[in-house]
Amino acid sequence: MRALKITLITLCTLLFIGSSAIARNLKGAKLDFVYEDTVFKNPFIDVDKTINKPVKCRYIHGGFDDGTRFSFYFPEKKAYTGRFFQYVTPFPDSETSAQAYPDEISPIGFSITHGAYFIETNEGGKLDFADSSTSRESSIGAYRANAACAELSRHIAKLIYDCERPYGYCYGGSGGAFRSAGSMEITKGVWDGAVPFVMGSSNAIPNVFGVRMHALRLLKDKMDDIIDALKPGGSGDPYATLTAEQRQTLQECTRMGFPIKAWYGWPYMDAHGFVVLYRTLVAMDESYFREDFWNKPGYLGYDNPASLQRDRVQTKGIIKRIIGQAEAERLNLVRPLSDTERGTADRAWASMGADIKDKPVAYEIDVDVKDIGMGGDIIILSGPGKGKLIQITKTEGKYVALADVNDPQLLTLLNVGDSVQVDNSDFLAVQTYYRHQVPSIDYYAWNQFRGYNNVPIYPQRPYLIGPYITMGAAGCVPDGKINGKMILCCSVWDREAFAWQGDWYRNKVKQHLGDAADDNFRLWFTDRSTHGDVDDPTEVVSYMGILFQALLDISSWVEKGIEPSKSSDYEIIDAQVILNDDGKERGGIQPVPHASIDGKERADVKPGQEVSIHVTVDAPAGTGKIIAAEWCLDDSKQFTHQVDMSKAVYSADGSRVEFDTTVSYDKPGVYFPTVRVYSERNGNTQAVYTPIANLTKVRVVVN
Repeated sequence: MRALKITLITLCTLLFIGSSAIARNLKGAKLDFVYEDTVFKNPFIDVDKTINKPVKCRYIHGGFDDGTRFSFYFPEKKAYTGRFFQYVTPFPDSETSAQAYPDEISPIGFSITHGAYFIETNEGGKLDFADSSTSRESSIGAYRANAACAELSRHIAKLIYDCERPYGYCYGGSGGAFRSAGSMEITKGVWDGAVPFVMGSSNAIPNVFGVRMHALRLLKDKMDDIIDALKPGGSGDPYATLTAEQRQTLQECTRMGFPIKAWYGWPYMDAHGFVVLYRTLVAMDESYFREDFWNKPGYLGYDNPASLQRDRVQTKGIIKRIIGQAEAERLNLVRPLSDTERGTADRAWASMGADIKDKPVAYEIDVDVKDIGMGGDIIILSGPGKGKLIQITKTEGKYVALADVNDPQLLTLLNVGDSVQVDNSDFLAVQTYYRHQVPSIDYYAWNQFRGYNNVPIYPQRPYLIGPYITMGAAGCVPDGKINGKMILCCSVWDREAFAWQGDWYRNKVKQHLGDAADDNFRLWFTDRSTHGDVDDPTEVVSYMGILFQALLDISSWVEKGIEPSKSSDYEIIDAQVILNDDGKERGGIQPVPHASIDGKERADVKPGQEVSIHVTVDAPAGTGKIIAAEWCLDDSKQFTHQVDMSKAVYSADGSRVEFDTTVSYDKPGVYFPTVRVYSERNGNTQAVYTPIANLTKVRVVVN
């Protein structure tokens, strides 16, 4: 990273008012920014005002003449603690995304409340992968724009607070985790620490998407059996009712690292961020899709099993009508992207192309098309677009929904009356691409595809796709050579960035730092959390409390030498992360609850018969106190029964608690009473951002 040299030569335009040392309004002030990275010239400020939501703070917005834009949010001088937190989005998007987040997870509110100023940028300007006119040097979006804004913010902070150099910490999830880790490997002195979260490995994409889509295609009719077997009091054998093909598929997917208990959420799953990369992948290895997959031994298409024949769609028809956004939403073909999803780890990809107005969103054709699964293409057979492909995400009867990532110019080539073929052949082929992308042996999830002398059992493609995609996102292929301190937070039930990849990166850091690794790095696993939002509150919890606490802990580590909780205690079995069941010894900072009925996970009772459920909760040593617990006792998915913690039995330090509840059910059925618990570092029951959740459940069968 080139040295950053910043000179502000317009101090005469700034006024310090009394002891508060707050610069006068900076809007329009001339800032002469001398910077060796000459992409970033002529910084400007076009907004400088006080805002009151989500909390009162000073809001400064501006940018550089290359298209980079930033938002800085500064607390009052008396509250300022000498640091900033900078959010790194998975894809370059908007510098104002955080303004739409709900108050309880607002990174602006969190930062200001804890005395830090907050930074968000557009990472050089939004990219539309389907529009080549938005292309630029990938390193700008990966770290250079963020670094330039971080350094400029420091000098503005000095003017506002008359302070020393602010400490700085970046954090981001998913693709933003790649960017955060890459930034800590490429640069020195810009950020003092980082908290990447839900991070994959450099071979995650496209393989984690493919293996999940392949398994879901073949297992969806057996999902209820699989899920029930894995729930408390179940048989424990998710393979019991599967065919031979299905057993092989589930085993393969599990050994690739897909968290087997996370199948509870299969109705919520789609192609996810893969829609952004799909056509690029096809273009990068066209011979795989056009020739090898369907015609050469060793590929699933050559074997052409009955399940593949069943699911392949190649339907010809004629375009009857072009459908816009509003009608497509009414037909339930697409759903709008909410402001609160923009820039998030889970849904940032969905903003690609979403702002283009008046574009086609779906088509109606003259014949019914069977379900294509999670994606496919329209092949244009006539008219000015003949031979072109348009990416689709869904079919429903005569309706075909389009992906947001299509080139708008391409869509103008398809008109009413044109002949088309709806085809998911390439999308089926991509689903087992991971078998032909076996990386080095340290990516142990792929070792199931090695035979004698570690030779791959399937034919391999000429090169690995993943590192190229990772390089584009992070500016490098992260290999653990971090500069500064890092707490990596990963979710055990992550369906998009399988949890074992956190262990993979930890091993890379150990290779680089050796005995000093523990002086600079932690890996915290969050149990019962996924890649993003909570889709079922009785199955998973949010990781936001852990993320926010990790930011506070890494700042204390850097600034005061206070070591954070040790890395999670776990083992890897067939690429599944298995956490230590003892809450005191688990490490990380998440509380660990256990619920039982007479020491068991299940009770079979009669209608009206009372059942007593005993709960124990332990917070890992030194990480806080248990502050609350609540029950969902029915199938409402609502936690309506609050535990009276004054009647619970606490340990002396508040890190362990025990309590009981009694339930009964009048109607026959299967019930899963679920308890959600919270810890907080200081035992503050009024804390907004730092309560840390976990949950557990038991099974009650009423006959």
